[in-house]
This record gives sequence, C-alpha cells and structure tokens, in this order.
Amino acid sequence: MTVTAIEEISKTRSRVYLDDAFAFVLYKGELRKYHMETGRDVDAETVRELRTKILPKRARLRAMNLLKTGRYTEKQLLDKLLAGGYGQELAEDAVAYVKSYRYVDDRQYASDYIMCRMGRCSLREIEQKLFQKGIGRELFRAVLEELEADEAVPDEEAAVRRLMEKKHFMAAGNDEKEARRIYGYLCRKGFSPELVRRVMRGREEC
Repeated sequence: MTVTAIEEISKTRSRVYLDDAFAFVLYKGELRKYHMETGRDVDAETVRELRTKILPKRARLRAMNLLKTGRYTEKQLLDKLLAGGYGQELAEDAVAYVKSYRYVDDRQYASDYIMCRMGRCSLREIEQKLFQKGIGRELFRAVLEELEADEAVPDEEAAVRRLMEKKHFMAAGNDEKEARRIYGYLCRKGFSPELVRRVMRGREEC
C-alpha cells in the first residue's frame, strides 16, 4: 500500500490516505514513527498494527471520555466518533465496547428522557426528539408500555395546562384570535386537537 495523501486536521492530527482511500487519523508523532510520507509504501504489518491495536484502543478511550461529559444514545456516540475521524469499523467497535458495560443504554436513555419531560411535552414531541437521537419508534413504544405498567405515564393534560399558563392564556379573558393562536401552538407541539379543545373548554368553564 502507498500513502497517497496526508491531510492536516489540526496542529497535531492528520488524515492518512492509502491507495487513494481514507485509512485513518494519526498524530504527528505517529506519522514519524510509522514513516508515513506521501508517496511512500507502507507494509501490511504496519497497517495491521494500527488498525487492530493502536486505533481501536484510542477509539474506545475517546468514547469513554465523551461519556464523561454527557449522555449519548448509540447513534449520537457513533456519529461523534465518525465526525472525529474514526472509521465506521473503529467507531462501531468503540460503541459496542462501552455498550457492553452499559455505559450506553438506549432503553434507559429513552425512559429517563420521557420521565424528565413528562407533563411538559406531548408524547408525540418526545417521540420525535428521541427518534432524532437514534431511538427507534419500536423501542419508544416498548419503553412507554413499561412506564404505563409502572403507572408513570406522562400526563399530557397537565402539560397542556402548564403551557397555557406559560403563555399567560386564560380562556375567559382572551379573545377568539388569541384562542386560535394558542390552539394552533399546542397542536404544533404534538398534542391532539381533541385534548387541546377539552382543556381549553375546561378553562372557559372555570
């Protein structure tokens, strides 16, 4: 294999291309150690050592360090590693490694996320947010069923009331235009029109 290009990412790291294909990201000291220079041939043993020993360890360490600063779903962590220059195989191995210790747990993440936002957001909005984070709808429904079994179901009616109060909406003191605006806002938040109408009628009768 031949080093066909070396692209500097920062003062300390560079992307290395072998035979015109991206191979890995190395530190400057490693470029010197493994004699990585454009146009120079690299033996298979060196590439094997980098891909099976040096880089997997680094990717796992990077994953662990990321998890020290915040919580991630599997998809979020994978995307973060890929963005950091780790190839698909290395990134997937690192995610599998931290997952084996349950440092990443999509089911627990979804449960905590739902519980944290219950009473403030619609289930539809919560589901969409989790989907964007890589939590599939099947897992979302399964977690929701578990919460229902534990009688910890998010109270969407309370969430509607809270948002109405946050918007300083009191049905008896607002005109029809304001009522339509609040109605549209709540529906766009993912609450069902029937629920919104019921809560708004309840406020009118107070």
